[in-house]
Amino acid sequence: MKKKFAILLVLVLVVGSFAGCGEKAEPVQKEDGKDAETTEAVAEEPAAEEPAAETKPLELIVAHNQTSLENPYAYGIIAFKEKVEELSDGNIEVTLFHGSLGESESELIEKLQMGAASMVVASPGFMTSIGVPEVDIFSLLYLFNGFDHWESALDGEFGNAMKDVVLDKTGNDFKIMGYWSAGVRDFYGKVPVTSPADVDGLTIRTQTSGVVKDFWEQAGAVPTSVSWGELYQVLQQGVVDSAENDYTNLMLKEHHKTSNGKYISETDHDYTTRLFLMDGNFYNGLTADQQAWIDEASEFATEKEREVTYSMKEESKAQVIADGAIVTENADIDIEAFKAIAIPIQEKFAEDNDMTKYLEMVRAAE
Repeated sequence: MKKKFAILLVLVLVVGSFAGCGEKAEPVQKEDGKDAETTEAVAEEPAAEEPAAETKPLELIVAHNQTSLENPYAYGIIAFKEKVEELSDGNIEVTLFHGSLGESESELIEKLQMGAASMVVASPGFMTSIGVPEVDIFSLLYLFNGFDHWESALDGEFGNAMKDVVLDKTGNDFKIMGYWSAGVRDFYGKVPVTSPADVDGLTIRTQTSGVVKDFWEQAGAVPTSVSWGELYQVLQQGVVDSAENDYTNLMLKEHHKTSNGKYISETDHDYTTRLFLMDGNFYNGLTADQQAWIDEASEFATEKEREVTYSMKEESKAQVIADGAIVTENADIDIEAFKAIAIPIQEKFAEDNDMTKYLEMVRAAE
């Protein structure tokens, strides 16, 4: 009886063992400890993509020293902003300052050197104080005989050569991106002028350039330095007898409405050159694309600034006359007598600064 029970128990255990063969088999283990099914499933899932790194736009600060948005400089830098942002598809962003970063050009130059401004508009004369006397060639009076002559010289051999001079003499600190203008400068004061004899003994607010001061001193006037922002008050109070500037700028500041600014004489002594500047070292650190966008936008802005300068000359002249200014036309002025003073100054400057070949470039461009 006991023997039969033992046999029955063995049979039950064997049957149970075969029944267990129908359960799910354990996963096959790979050598790295991961099971085959899991590994196969992971392989079928696409790899996650790395998020693209964001490229921040290049930010430029562009400034000039005039507060009026009707000034040609304003039109110029606005054109630059619109064009460079369009060309770069937003990869360059520009912030503009119209006189609010400084009404003094020396302030703007300081901002450019500090990196607080990326591009500025300035007259060339400031470079004489930092060891670049050659740049005063732009300030020589009666250097150009009209805007056609001015454009031919600045857009040709002379202008290209001077870009190299400025880069070399400033250690690449100042790169000329475009030659702009502030119009043609005329005399205005408390009396009309038709010849050098008429300015004898008059105090005159002039630019800081040495060659400009030399001219007016040899004409018999007494040059004095007054900041642009203070000139209206100084003329109104009679502190100086006269000044010299272009129709648009004197009109926008209403100098012609002062007691010592109402007589405007078209001496046309200076077809002005202004520089659209950038730090050359900063420029060299940009990508090729960024440089190309900035170059093209600078050229576009230069064309716009000049276009506005030329068109506003006649508009501004009409406005000051309507406001009561008394104009002595160019045809009624002894221009040759003024040129007789200017030419020897040009020759001496060129000889003293080894600039004779550059002066010849200008004269050949006429």
